[in-house]
Amino acid sequence: MLELYTARSPVVFKVLIALEEMGLSFRSIPLDVTKGEQYSESFAAINPNARIPALVDPAPADGGPPIALAESGAILVYLAEKTGQFLPTATRQRAEVLQWVFWQMASLGPTMGQTRHFLLFARERCPYAIERFSREAARLHEVLDKRLTGRDYVCGGYSIADMACWPWVVSHERQGQNFEEFTHVGRWFEAVRARPAVRRAYEIGHERMADAAAYQYLYGQTAQTVAAREQEQTR
Repeated sequence: MLELYTARSPVVFKVLIALEEMGLSFRSIPLDVTKGEQYSESFAAINPNARIPALVDPAPADGGPPIALAESGAILVYLAEKTGQFLPTATRQRAEVLQWVFWQMASLGPTMGQTRHFLLFARERCPYAIERFSREAARLHEVLDKRLTGRDYVCGGYSIADMACWPWVVSHERQGQNFEEFTHVGRWFEAVRARPAVRRAYEIGHERMADAAAYQYLYGQTAQTVAAREQEQTR
């Protein structure tokens, strides 16, 4: 059975959706990232970057030892290749899906994450940062809207590209984006939300805002604080 280390985050929901869509058996192992559990020695052995999600496959296709894998985009590709689902094998179609997965990883996800941070979590109001990331979020929604014109899904057929992008659109209203302007995104969003596997994945719950005590673990880390914590754990 696959093991998925989780917390309430769009990057986790991407993988949960894929696991449900692909019909894979898995065990969800929640980490309380607001208490710094992602910095434990045991989790560092799985993901040295101390971020969720992380996947452990105890029975990889090559018959070798378990595979531990981090980075949600890499996990999506790994699961698609493991099951032969939601990632075309034809060269052009495969390249297209991978392009949009990486677009989400490099553009949509980071921008929406920064927009959310400066709107909801930043200790001090920073108008420049809010304007900068909100404008870029709107531009990326427009890119996605144009892409979905005349298409049911991001790459025609439902794929890991949709699984990658969809969770980042869930909180569009809280981040200043609306479907009246991006009508094709709105239509696509509702179509994906209606899928039974997506509903099952979201039974784990939605994102929650961190409280002040959790701030130091989520946004206050430096190389020095991480090193100090590692020294404490070895004492």
